[in-house]
Amino acid sequence: MDKTVYVEMKNICKTFGVIRANRNVNFSVYEGEIHGLLGENGAGKSTLVNMLSGIYTPDSGSIFIHGEQVDIHSPKHAIELGIGMIHQHFKLVDVLTAAENIMLGHTSSVFISNKNRLASIQNVMEKYGMQVDLNKKIRDMSVSEKQTVEILKVLYRGSKILILDEPTAVLTPQEIDKLFIVLRNLAETGCAIIIITHKLNEIMSVTDRVTVLRQGETVATLETSKTNIRELTELMVGKPVSLSIERVPAKKGNLLLSVKNLTALGEHNVPVLDNVTFDLFEGEILGVAGVAGSGQKELCESIAGLYPVEKGDIYFKGENIVGFSPREIIKRGVSMSFIPEDRLGMGLVPSMDMVDNMLLKDYVNQPGIAINRKPAKEKAERVTKRLDIQAPNVYTPIRKLSGGNIQKVLLGREIDANPHLLITAYPVRGLDIGASYNIYDLLKEQKQKGVGILYIGEDLDVLIELCDRIMVLCDGKVTGITDSENITKEDLGLMMAGETLSSISKGDA
Repeated sequence: MDKTVYVEMKNICKTFGVIRANRNVNFSVYEGEIHGLLGENGAGKSTLVNMLSGIYTPDSGSIFIHGEQVDIHSPKHAIELGIGMIHQHFKLVDVLTAAENIMLGHTSSVFISNKNRLASIQNVMEKYGMQVDLNKKIRDMSVSEKQTVEILKVLYRGSKILILDEPTAVLTPQEIDKLFIVLRNLAETGCAIIIITHKLNEIMSVTDRVTVLRQGETVATLETSKTNIRELTELMVGKPVSLSIERVPAKKGNLLLSVKNLTALGEHNVPVLDNVTFDLFEGEILGVAGVAGSGQKELCESIAGLYPVEKGDIYFKGENIVGFSPREIIKRGVSMSFIPEDRLGMGLVPSMDMVDNMLLKDYVNQPGIAINRKPAKEKAERVTKRLDIQAPNVYTPIRKLSGGNIQKVLLGREIDANPHLLITAYPVRGLDIGASYNIYDLLKEQKQKGVGILYIGEDLDVLIELCDRIMVLCDGKVTGITDSENITKEDLGLMMAGETLSSISKGDA
C-alpha cells in the first residue's frame, strides 16, 4: 500500500547573492512519518525549512502540500496550510499563562468563549497524549514544559506538518525521552514531523527516514533502520570521520581555580548561584551540566569579572579575584580566556572584521598612541588557517560569516592567547560534526599544555567522553561533582532535575 505524501519539495533552488544555499533539492515527508534532516553548517537545512514555513520563497522549484502545488508566501500562509514551526528559541510571552500563549494570535470567532477555547486545548492534549498546566505562567515553567506549550500552540492551530529545529538542545535525557513519546504519538495520529538536529544518536532513535544535505544539495534519503551513524556522518562530510573522543589522561597540576560558597543574585534578589563550591586543577577539563538557566551563564561571568558576586570567594592561583573588573584581573597577571554564550553580544563586535576583533584582545598592551594592526592580521590569518574558517578574507565583517565560522573566530582568538584558564560556554553549539571534533581536539591540546578548562556543554555524551570530572547545576545549586568515568547519562539527567549525587548513589546501592 502506497504511503500518502504530505510534503514534497522538487528541485528547490535558493541563492543569496553569490551564496548558493539550495540547489535542486528534492525532499518529501509521508503521513505519520518522523523525518530527520541532516547536514553540516551551511548545507542548506535551515533555508529549506524556512521556505516550507513561508519565511523565504524559492527562486525555482515546486512545493506540494497534500499533493497540491502551493506558493507559500508568508508564515501566516504556511500556518493556514497546516505547517507549524517549533523554533529552538521559544516564541513565548513569559508573563502570560500557557493557555494565553496558545490562544495568542489565533484567529477564531469572537463568539467562542474562553471556556470553549480551553476545552479545545484540552481535547488537543488528550488526543496527542500531552500534558501541561494551562494556568501556569511561562516564566514559572521548565524548559520541557515550554516546549510542550510551543507544540500545543501549532497543534491548536490545526497543524499536521510539524518542523522542529534542534528540539533537544536544552533537555535532560528524561525530558528527551518524554518528547520522543509525544512525537511518536503525533506520528501515529497522522502528523508528518521534520526534525533538524546535530545529534545523530537521536536521529537513529526516533526517525523513520533521514535526508542528508551537503553543500546545498540532496545527497541521500535513507530509511533509518537501514543505515548507521558512521554512514550518515560520511554522507554529511563527504569523507570518513572518526567519531570517537579519546579522553587524554589528566595530569593534574597545581590547584588553579577554587570557588568557595559563590552566591549571585538575579531578578527580585532570587539566587542564580547558590553557595557554589568547586576546584579546578591545571591540566584537567571540568565539565558543567545543567538545563538552560541553571546558573551556567552567571557562573562563567562571575569568574570572568562580568557578573556581581553577592558573597563567596573565587581564588585564581591563590588570589581572590572577586570584585575586580576584567581589566583589573588581567593587570594582576591572571591569564584567563573566556568564551561567552552570547557570541555577538559579548564575544565579538559584528560590524568589525576579523583583524579588529583580534585586536580587541590586546590593543591596550601596545606601546604609544598608534595602533599596529600587523600582529592582529597575522593572528587572524593563523587562526583562519588553523580552524579552517570559511571567509572571503580576514577583513570580512564578522556579521557576514555563518554562525559556525563566527564561533571558530572567537574560540581561535581565545586559544591563541595561550591562557592558563579557559572558560568555554557551549563551544560547539551550532557547529557541524567535523568542526565540533576539531574543537574537541583543540581543547585536548590545551589540556595537555596544562591549561585548566571549565567546559559548559549540553551534549551529555560529549561531557562524559571529553571531561575528566563533571559538575551538575540545578537552579543555581551544585547537585554533585563526579568523575566522568563513574556516571551515566541517566544519572546526570536526574541530577540536572534536582536529585543529588548522594541520593542517586544510595538508590543504586
